[in-house]
Amino acid sequence: MPELPEVEAARRALEDHCVGKKIRRSTVADDSKVIDGVSPKDFEAALVGKTIVAAHRKGKNMWLQLDSPPFPSFQFGMAGAVYIKGVAVTKYKRSAVKETDEWPSKYSKLFVELDDGLEFSFTDKRRFAKVRLLDNPVSVPPISELGPDALKEPMTVDGLNSSLSKKKIGIKALLLDQSFISGIGNWMADEVLYQAKIHPQQAASSLSKENCATLLKCINEVTNFAVEVDADSLRFPVEWLFHFRWGKKPGKVDGKVIEFINAGGRTTAYVPELQKLTGNQAVKEASNKTTADKSHSVDQSENEEDEPKKAKVVKGRKTSNRAATKPSTKSKSDANVEDSDNDDDSNGVDDVISSKRTRGAKNPPAKSKNGEGQKSQTRRKVAPAKRKIEESDGDDLSNSSGSSDNDNDNGKRAKASVAASKKKVASSRNAKPKKKVK
Repeated sequence: MPELPEVEAARRALEDHCVGKKIRRSTVADDSKVIDGVSPKDFEAALVGKTIVAAHRKGKNMWLQLDSPPFPSFQFGMAGAVYIKGVAVTKYKRSAVKETDEWPSKYSKLFVELDDGLEFSFTDKRRFAKVRLLDNPVSVPPISELGPDALKEPMTVDGLNSSLSKKKIGIKALLLDQSFISGIGNWMADEVLYQAKIHPQQAASSLSKENCATLLKCINEVTNFAVEVDADSLRFPVEWLFHFRWGKKPGKVDGKVIEFINAGGRTTAYVPELQKLTGNQAVKEASNKTTADKSHSVDQSENEEDEPKKAKVVKGRKTSNRAATKPSTKSKSDANVEDSDNDDDSNGVDDVISSKRTRGAKNPPAKSKNGEGQKSQTRRKVAPAKRKIEESDGDDLSNSSGSSDNDNDNGKRAKASVAASKKKVASSRNAKPKKKVK
């Protein structure tokens, strides 16, 4: 946003190149948001044939004095700028118009051609500026409502101290108030307060006379230097905050951290290490910080309690509640293996008979829903054969458990019993199954 140094650079350029020349032609944009209170045709007619006598400025407003009223007045707003063809007005965020550039710009709101062929234009990309046609610009708003100009009407220490003692608002908000002092904008206020080492939110009424003297000194130094170099920021001192404050990016100035807050409704860059609140505001800030730290600690402890317990690590192996409660696939399969091993340790005769009987059956039992039907029928078929074997071989098998003195005889009887069992199984397989009685 153009501030006092930028507007003063435009005024000086017009004064140097346009004063004493007659307006040959004028073109005014049909934009009622910027062109305030007058039609484009009436505006153009009021300018043509007039001679420019002087260029004036107060705060961030400028007007051209012609040989007779009314006079064109310019309130620069957020992006207002003056271009003179072939002349570098200022290098602050803009440059001289080149031969290859569009001329006049599509953003031009007022274009003027002078009798010697020189041309200038007032442009506004964002359309927050105001261009008016006034008989006496200093007698009507906004110029009539402005406070003393920061460059042309510097305040005294006593006057500033007296004015601040009645203001309870933050000092930056007060510096931005154009009715208090005109011409200071956002970047200038940040720069002045940084150099004066005053916190942007410090209450104006709390500043001592010594603070006021330092503040006034910094206002005058920053304003005068920026004007002397025609607002060319490349020529600003390297230690100025100006070079590091843009874009709200983390940075440092002279090795000290820059932080950003809101002050006076504007984004504000300041250096906490140098610009500290004082008095009651410092006490209040410390109290708020303590409360915030406690709240943060409580929130952090609650979050830690809410977090699930971490898995325990035992000898390089992680375990958790979930792993402990969930049955592992490996243990289940191991149990199956153990069951099968136990089955293999049995006598084996029942399994042989059961499998052969099952293979010999022509009509296997139908499966029931729960599988019990098939199991029960298999057991019924196996049981009779088993009983026959037990009946025929009962004596032999019982004798096999005799004393150790008859071990050889018992072994022969056991072999004979097994051979007899196989023979009966073979004959039973060849026999036709009996029909079931319904």
